[in-house]
Amino acid sequence: MKSVVVDKIASVTQALGLKHDLRVAEDNIPAEEGVVLVVEVLTNKSTYNTLELTSGRMAKVVRGDIVVGALGTRRALFGYSGRVPESVKAGDVIQMLNIGGVLGVCDSANPDKGKPFDVRVLGVVLQFPFLGERIGVPARVGSRKLDYDAPLDTQGVPVVALAGTCMEAGKTAAACAIVSRMRHRGLVVDVFKATGVSLRRDILAMEDSGARNGLIFTDLGVVTTTAKTGPALTRTMLTELAAKKPDVIVFELGDGLIGTYGVDAILKCEDIAKSLTSVVLSANDPVAAWGGVKLLRERFGIEPSVVTGPATDNAVGVQIIEEQMNVRACNAITDGAKLGDLIIDSLKLPAKAAESA
Repeated sequence: MKSVVVDKIASVTQALGLKHDLRVAEDNIPAEEGVVLVVEVLTNKSTYNTLELTSGRMAKVVRGDIVVGALGTRRALFGYSGRVPESVKAGDVIQMLNIGGVLGVCDSANPDKGKPFDVRVLGVVLQFPFLGERIGVPARVGSRKLDYDAPLDTQGVPVVALAGTCMEAGKTAAACAIVSRMRHRGLVVDVFKATGVSLRRDILAMEDSGARNGLIFTDLGVVTTTAKTGPALTRTMLTELAAKKPDVIVFELGDGLIGTYGVDAILKCEDIAKSLTSVVLSANDPVAAWGGVKLLRERFGIEPSVVTGPATDNAVGVQIIEEQMNVRACNAITDGAKLGDLIIDSLKLPAKAAESA
């Protein structure tokens, strides 16, 4: 065991409340998702070169920085694809897979992002859970463990889900517009992110738009969601937020309807699907919108309330979607208030909430 002073602590570790002076072990490092490592950055980058800190701020990363992150996987269409290595020891060179501080072995890189940061493993962060004893155990992300048998109880709270045809389809922009409009109309809104790779940026944006409470899957010890974890995460966060008695719960399904992060597994769950009062589809273009609407209707038995995203950036896209798919279309950037009103109208709120709106 040794002491290490770190420069930057990635947001993936936020629930641990780590300080910059840490105790680190160089031996017996578990090669498992969620294990928290200290690494030294070995390269410089001119693009995709920032790290989201536990404060939510974005900090530029440079060669020589000592950073805290966590092992995980990533399979991003517009980013890096990587995995947890089979073994980890001090001195190993691995990569930083996302700006939330997820670490692993990069298998494939998107040309727009350049090569990922190479980092050298310095050791595993130790925590000391046993009072009065200096027995350190490897730190892992999350404030608590995921219960795979978690029940679902929304207590009658309306639920709005945002799904996309792929990543970067405008889901978060739509969520922020909807949350903002709901708050302007007097509604109390709680939010969460159900799927993706650990990064708090989207949930922070929703909180900045007026959400009262926010959760993300990382809080439950999951770095990267899968078909196995997605349903249990969704049930847990829906139930936890519903117990706080908001007027509405809004949540984002990161990635796309077809992907590896568990979106399809969530929507296939009958109890979760029945709890969804309104589903918003974000699409990059009219063809993507057509396919997304078709998937929601035919594979999941879900009727979307509205289509948004770049496919609705002008009147042409809106007209195509509404005429050919028989679903409302509205742009979150140029017509955010209208989008919010469409969703509020779809919720069939109880009389008291409707009057406050």
